Amino acid sequence: MTLAHSPRALNLAPLPAPLIDAAIRAALAEDLGLAGDITTNATVAADAIADAVIATRQPGVVSGLQLAEAAFRALDPDVSFTIKHNDGDRVAPGDVIAVITGNARAVLTAERVALNFMGRMSGIATLTRRYADAAAGTKARIADTRKTTPGLRAFEKYAVRCGGGQNHRTGLFDAVLIKDNHIVAAGGLEKAIEAARASAGHMVKIEVEVDTLDQLDVLLKYKVDAVLLDNMTPAQLKDAVTRVAGRCLTEASGGVNLDTVAAIAKCGVDMISVGALTHSAPVLDLGLDFKSRRPATKHSANA
Repeated sequence: MTLAHSPRALNLAPLPAPLIDAAIRAALAEDLGLAGDITTNATVAADAIADAVIATRQPGVVSGLQLAEAAFRALDPDVSFTIKHNDGDRVAPGDVIAVITGNARAVLTAERVALNFMGRMSGIATLTRRYADAAAGTKARIADTRKTTPGLRAFEKYAVRCGGGQNHRTGLFDAVLIKDNHIVAAGGLEKAIEAARASAGHMVKIEVEVDTLDQLDVLLKYKVDAVLLDNMTPAQLKDAVTRVAGRCLTEASGGVNLDTVAAIAKCGVDMISVGALTHSAPVLDLGLDFKSRRPATKHSANA
């Protein structure tokens, strides 16, 4: 599946085409079942051509255009998908995000899959943008977590980038993150850090979670790449940043919401991780509207 869209905003790298193809095929198969789109096939001529637009009904940030295009193209390889606002762009109510011309049956059948992906991803991008704006003027960067929808992590983390956030580790495999339960299971903070350092390859970063300043003092006897300061007050965060003194990256987590994020950012931490970006983002309200319908000319009638 070849996609014309390549996101430009925020220096976003396109999502891998095989990943998109697999997700779209699974979503269409779920929707079509054994009989296909019985409503559209009964009411719309096989050779009808539709002109349609995807528009937003709310202010927000765009994300997911690659998946929307792929959904339409999976059913009509000759569909025209013209982007008016790129991933990462802010949009206002009524703004047209994309213009679609293609087989009417294909457009109608792919509509919900396209909008489901775009609505979910644009909602995440929009919420991330609100957090990033709240932390503006500080050095703190907003990051996501692994609290993602199973099977959709790559798309949801991409949406975070569209909103101006950064990605934490992708999974359990790409960084060591020693949390409270690891410390208990390992027999103590020192044992956990020493075991991780002995096991991790030279390319693997190590982060350790602490929830007290006493734990932080123990941690700072070791070489680690980052410390996760869990559920600390602004006063504790400021103290922790002073104690770390640039020896490793500092990350604040826990108790972060739109009312608290600005104060946390002003404490001097490098990162603020926010699970809500992906587990609580409301879907952005998008709609697909037909502007015209006409008989086929030279356009493919692949339904």
